[in-house]
Order: sequence, then C-alpha cells, then structure tokens
Amino acid sequence: MAEKVLVTGGAGYIGSHCVVELIEAGYQPVVVDDFSNAVREGDVPESIRRIEKFMDTSIEFHELDLLDRPGLEKIFKKHSFSAVMHFAGLKAVGESVEQPLRYYRVNLTASMNLLEVMQAYRVHNLVFSSSATVYGDPQHLPIDEQHPVGGCTNPYGKTKFFIEEMIKDHCKAEKKWNAVLLRYFNPIGAHFSGLIGEDPQGIPNNLLPYVAQVAIGRRECLNVFGNDYDTIDGTGVRDYIHVVDLAKGHIAALKKLKDDCGCKVYNLGTGRGYSVLQMVKAMEKASGKEIAYKVAPRRGGDIASCYADPRLAEEDTATLKTPLDFPMAQPLDATPAYFCLNPLLNHGAKANHKLPHFCISRKHMMRPQKKLHTLCFVMFRFLLLEH
Repeated sequence: MAEKVLVTGGAGYIGSHCVVELIEAGYQPVVVDDFSNAVREGDVPESIRRIEKFMDTSIEFHELDLLDRPGLEKIFKKHSFSAVMHFAGLKAVGESVEQPLRYYRVNLTASMNLLEVMQAYRVHNLVFSSSATVYGDPQHLPIDEQHPVGGCTNPYGKTKFFIEEMIKDHCKAEKKWNAVLLRYFNPIGAHFSGLIGEDPQGIPNNLLPYVAQVAIGRRECLNVFGNDYDTIDGTGVRDYIHVVDLAKGHIAALKKLKDDCGCKVYNLGTGRGYSVLQMVKAMEKASGKEIAYKVAPRRGGDIASCYADPRLAEEDTATLKTPLDFPMAQPLDATPAYFCLNPLLNHGAKANHKLPHFCISRKHMMRPQKKLHTLCFVMFRFLLLEH
C-alpha cells in the first residue's frame, strides 16, 4: 500500500507541483488547504482538479485552515501518515512588512498546531518549506547553509526562521523525529502539462508571474522596485530555480527522512543569480512581447542580491542533487533549459488545444541546450491558456 503523505498548502503553487511529484513517486498525498492562494472549483481547488485530470487519478482534499486545530486532528484520526510536507502559510515579503502581526499569528500558530498534532499522533517525519529569507542581508555570496541565520529583513523571513528553530529544538528533544528544512531561493516556471503554474490571486508578489501578466496584457506595466542596488544593472539579483526541480527535491527529502537523519538543512537553488532586468529581457525573448516597466522606490524588506551555494545537497546525498545538473556558472544565454518544447506560440491558444512537447527528466532522451528564456516561456504559455 502506498505511503500517505499529508501536504499542507497543497493547492498552492509549490505545493501543487509537489503533489504531482508525490504521485509520480508512488506516494498517496492527502491535501489540506484553506484557498487563501488557490482558485476554487466547487469544493476542490482548481489546481487539484487539473492534476486529477492530467494524471488520471483522484486526490483526497480537505478544506482546512491549520489554525483550526480540532479540524486538523480529525485528519490525523482518519489517516496514518508516514510524513508531512508543510507548505501552508502566508508568504509575501512586502505584505509581511505591512501586516506583521497577521504573519506571526498565521504562520507560527499554524505550524505549532501542526507539530503538536503530529506529536500526538506519532507522525515523526517532516519536510518543511523554508526560505532563503532566513539568511537576511547576505554576509557573503553565494550563500551556503553555514551562513548565519536570523538577521531577517522582514517579518515573513522571521516566521520561517522561528519555525525552523521550533523544528530543530523539537528534533533535539524527541530523538524519533526527523526533519528536512528546505531553504528555497526563487521558484519559477510551470508544470510541463501547461495546466498548473503560478497564477496568483490578486496582484502577484513574485517577479515572474507579474512579468508574464504584463506580457499577455493582463497588467499595464511592471514596477521594478529600486534600480540603485550594487548589482550588475542596479536591480535586485535572485537565484531562480524551476518549480519542477524544486518539487523533485522534496521527494529526495522524503527519502532522506528514511535514513533517520535527525534535522537536516539544505539550500534549493541553482548557484547563479539573475537581475530583475535580465529576467524581463528573458521573458521578452520568450514571448516576443515588449515588457513595459517603470522604476519604483525600493520595497521594504528587500535586499540587493541573494543566490545559493547548493553544493551541500550534492555532497550529502546524490538524491538531493538538482535533477538536471543545473550548472552553477553559466551565463544567461548558455543555461540549459529544463524543457524541450515547440517554440510556436499562439496568443489565441485554448486549454483544450494540443500542448507542445516537453521533457523534464533523465528518462527522456532529448535534452538540447536551450536558453533560460524557455523557463519564462513555460510560464507565459500557462498564462495564455488561462487568459
């Protein structure tokens, strides 16, 4: 019988891609989500409905806010979970600066409820969705896991840091517990089906969905928050990792838990940073559209540059290695794509049209050298299908 894994926040951008990879790897995901960043399709999130369709399967879903502890206990009474993947939480840096108490209440209380209920029902394996924001303003680049943490520049990052500390302390106190804390850098892209991706409710907080929405005409222009940073072109530099690779990293983390690993921390990034304007140019090349933008004042809580040293994951276990061996020192126009695809793009495309061919893993034979702009292309095409 397949191992059951509880996925909190499993209808969101990263969570839904991890649900796909769990099914592919033979696990049985049980998804809980409160629809805070998911489109409702009746009683089920649209992302989950689509996954069920293109994977020809059924997924158990429960609408649940983790602040509802009795509701959470009902889920644990019903199922025997081998592990939990914890994605649920508020996640916008700028918003957290404006609404710090909301972020502390939601993210910390929800995580505390989850840990306590897991303990009560003897579920001792956890993969936690953390963030590179725990590093704060970098003291050195690239950032490895030994970089000091806790000097966070915004409340969102502080909540991730506090939750990491809770998990670490609990693992020290409870020797049966195992946890893998995955510090994400900047996930981008969409699933190769073109049916799930990052299309947030309201105004996007992340760069790529905002740029893509400008490309398809949903928004007038992009606000570039600051052009006076000490970077290649004055705009912020970040490490962009494809969401499918990120999701595969979570499956590798589940395997690591089986080694009774205690509490482990890994960066999930590529080792290379790109500026806001470099990503805008990549999207223009992918879409054939001009991306209008204007420079706005710096956003509270932002930093100039942040990119990973991902070598610990490689050295500690081959299963956590970035699935497509993403090189850490390639220029933008020489970076291998994560997808093989037909470059034809029809602005009038509909969701029932035949999708272009993609390949995303070693089992496929075709892995040509493409440019990073194909990552943008995948997200752009996903949004076209939604438009």
